[in-house]
Amino acid sequence: MEESALRREDKKVVAVVGAGLVGALNACFFAKRGFEVEVFETREDIRKAKVVKGRSINLALSHRGRTALKHVGMEDKQIVSKGIPMNARMIHSLSGKQSPIPYGKKGQYILSVDRANLNKELLTAAETYPNTKLNFDHKLQDWSAETGLMTFARPHGSKTQTQADLIVGCDGAFSAVRKQFLRRSRFNYSQTYIPHGYMELTMRPRNGEFAMKPNYLHIWPRNTFMMIALPNLDKTFTCTLFMPFEEFEKISTGDEVIEFFQKYFPDAIPLIGAATLRRDYFRLPAQAMVSVKCSPYHIGDKCVLMGDAAHAVVPFYGQGMNAGFEDCIVFDEIMNQFNEDFSAVLPEYSRVRVPDDHAIADLAMYNYVEKNRKIKSFVHFFLKLLDALINSFHPSANIDQVFQVTFTRTRYHVAVERWHWQDKVINRGLLLGAVGAAAGGFYLLI
Repeated sequence: MEESALRREDKKVVAVVGAGLVGALNACFFAKRGFEVEVFETREDIRKAKVVKGRSINLALSHRGRTALKHVGMEDKQIVSKGIPMNARMIHSLSGKQSPIPYGKKGQYILSVDRANLNKELLTAAETYPNTKLNFDHKLQDWSAETGLMTFARPHGSKTQTQADLIVGCDGAFSAVRKQFLRRSRFNYSQTYIPHGYMELTMRPRNGEFAMKPNYLHIWPRNTFMMIALPNLDKTFTCTLFMPFEEFEKISTGDEVIEFFQKYFPDAIPLIGAATLRRDYFRLPAQAMVSVKCSPYHIGDKCVLMGDAAHAVVPFYGQGMNAGFEDCIVFDEIMNQFNEDFSAVLPEYSRVRVPDDHAIADLAMYNYVEKNRKIKSFVHFFLKLLDALINSFHPSANIDQVFQVTFTRTRYHVAVERWHWQDKVINRGLLLGAVGAAAGGFYLLI
């Protein structure tokens, strides 16, 4: 059994399990505070890998994520300069008509960023701290909530152990750290697979330029399924098709792929290319999507969960990465509040963060329905206009759900509560009044 390097007696040791986006960013936060930080990752170093395995190559970075990156000096030069601004959503109708819907006020945008490059930048940033060590090919097998002792499996059957004052589980939706939580009483956990899967297709450049307008999140809403496209720096688009697994399974030949796209996404065929569609559709099977909720996020003063390990969300609000990054800064703010006393910080973090993460998980599920069904309706557009009108007269209220979630750090659960109030009291009342006036009737608005 190998032993890790000796711990320095004058500094607390923080072990971050998982070197993905949230784990790497967390390492920067803890290292900046002066802790001895060790990061452990099951996979090899993605900066050295010939092929990077994982999920979507691009993500939507918005205000919450940018704020966390800015806190460790990572926002401007390394990240924003390498992202593509998306100023609005571009809705593609079945007829091919394109209709933009801006995100917020003039000048506001979200960034399409490359997942792998962002992860590499964060790992390199973490490694620049002299008090940080990155350990790859370390698979967590077990850990103790009482002593902080962790056991890792290494290649070729060897094992190594290390001890930490705090274990931070950032190891994804199928977290090995969280398994220890499941053995304890009064830990709430739920895992839900939705009936939809996703498949990624690539839209290549045309004549050296983007095949579509690049500064938009393109959306093709089609009732029970949809497709979206985000721009990449190499002038490709990553197209993601979301639909029930049973619909994916109905398509088994290249001709059926083309027939399906001709029926539902005819304008996308010349953009992606018929030959590319025939080939890429069968390259990989549709992938599953899971929503995870749990509470509390901590055990005593020894372990805390962040990112997908605490709250995996479906990708229909573009907040998965942003929520995970905000976990880091919320924890950091609570560390300031309680002078880095883990016995006080960890329970306060659970108290503050659980309702917000549950709220964004629910909102992400709801938003899928909205993008598919409501985005095409008169009522939806009317309510969006009312949202904009209300915010133009009362900008300090910032009631609009998308604005609060995407462009502020309003707590997620507060944003949802305000949105519900607006939807019930203001928008629905004004809508009934408008409909009633158009019909020559009268409605009592309460």
